[in-house]
Formats: sequence, structure tokens, C-alpha cells
Amino acid sequence: MANIRVKEWTKTELEKIRNAESHSSYDSVVKSLLKDRKLAKYADDTPESATGDPVESKDSGGERAFDDLTVLADLTDGHDDVLFLWCPNCGNELVHLTAERPLGLSVFEMECQRCLTHLDRHAIVAIELRYPIEQKMIEGQLQAELKSCVIDYWDRTLEAAANAALETETPVDRLVWQFDQYHKQFTWDWPTGVPSVSFVPGVTYRDTVTDERLEAVEPVTENRNAMDAYAVRRCTDDGDVVSDRLESSTIVDRIANRELVVTEQSVETTRPAT
Repeated sequence: MANIRVKEWTKTELEKIRNAESHSSYDSVVKSLLKDRKLAKYADDTPESATGDPVESKDSGGERAFDDLTVLADLTDGHDDVLFLWCPNCGNELVHLTAERPLGLSVFEMECQRCLTHLDRHAIVAIELRYPIEQKMIEGQLQAELKSCVIDYWDRTLEAAANAALETETPVDRLVWQFDQYHKQFTWDWPTGVPSVSFVPGVTYRDTVTDERLEAVEPVTENRNAMDAYAVRRCTDDGDVVSDRLESSTIVDRIANRELVVTEQSVETTRPAT
């Protein structure tokens, strides 16, 4: 696609929106504006149900990466009655079940019998009947698509929650902590094109707002149900490296606002204790 040229006034307005709403990029600003336009049109055109109430959806915001793979928390009543639940960590089928209407899976939890990972609705992937499981397994694509599905859900959920577009009983800082724990437990290398949901020792991040480079060294606190504070190395504009400390709240804010992107990750990052 050809580059899009815009006037300086447009750039200035986009910059204002980016700063005011803590977007991770100009692409995110434009997507937000397009979404607002789509929602405005949808509000005018949406048909009402027989009771006169608008049709509701549990979608966490933005378009999902897959039509037939859905993280359990992202399911709506419009999905198949029969669901095949899979572990994204090891690619093991957990169970298949018949879902009742309305869906009541908000507190669904189980342990994967293969990798012994404790999973809940923010990590379990539901595969629908029309998804070609056997073909994907033969082609060696299933594991990668399970991973991509979960990463896409985490990214969209945090972006929607940070922008107050998602009504959830779970506070944003709790979501950040939970996604961070899952990411470290799964030991996934994070894609460079997606803002990080985690803060992992041995990984260097770039703050997309300040353009600052931060290397996570090690946690300096031991919180059981919250993000830890971290010792970090800051890379200054002069090329110097300065040791510093990032408090838990600062890390949570930067992750929730989708500001941190991975620029470099070591071959062996520090793994959580088991």
C-alpha cells in the first residue's frame, strides 16, 4: 500500500489525540478514530431485538485475529453450542463441552493434564466445529495459531480496558498482573509488532511515548498478587547506561497504556520459580 501524505495540521491533531489518550502509535490513533466512526454509524443502523433492547456483545474491542478460535472470555452467545477447549501453552485438548444459553463461563478454570498449567477464561482457547483441527495439526500450524489467538486477545483486552471501552469486573492492574504471569509461565517470545503485556528480565523494551530504552534486570520485590518493582538499565540519548528502579505502578501503567514494545530479548530469559 502506498504511503499516505497528510498536512501538518492533521499531524498536529493526531499528536494531540495520541498524547491525550496514551496511544502506543499513530496507527492506534487512526484505528480509534475509525472505530468511533464505525460505532457512530452502527448506533444509527443497529436493529433492535424483539424487546426493544440493542443487541449486546462481549467482544473486547477491535477485530479478532481468528473467526474460529476464541479465548473463552471473548465468547458471545453467537458461537457454536459445542466447544473444544485447548491449552495454548502445550497445544493439548482440555475438554469438549456443550455450552448452554446464555453462556455462563465467567469463572471457568481447569488444569492442563499435559503441562499442568492452571488456566482460566483469559487463557483457555475455544475451538469451534468449523475450524480444521486435523489439517492444522498435520501442517504444524495449530500451536502457533493458539498462541496468536491468546496474544491478540490480551492485546485487545488491555487496550480496550485502558481506553475505558471495556466494562469488566477485573481492574486493569489485575489484568496486567494476570497476563504477565501467564506470559512468563508460557515462556513465549513476545512479537515485536505488539505492545508487551509483560515485563521480563533479560528483555529490552522501548517506550513508544518517550522513545526511551529500558532493560529489565530483575524483580526487587516479591508480590504474590501484583506486579513486582524491577531493577532496570536505562539507555540515555548519549548512549550511557544508567541503573534505576521502576515501581510496580509505573510498569502497570506503561503496559496498560500499550507503551512498551520489545526491541531485544535474550536467548535465555529468567523463568519464574516453580
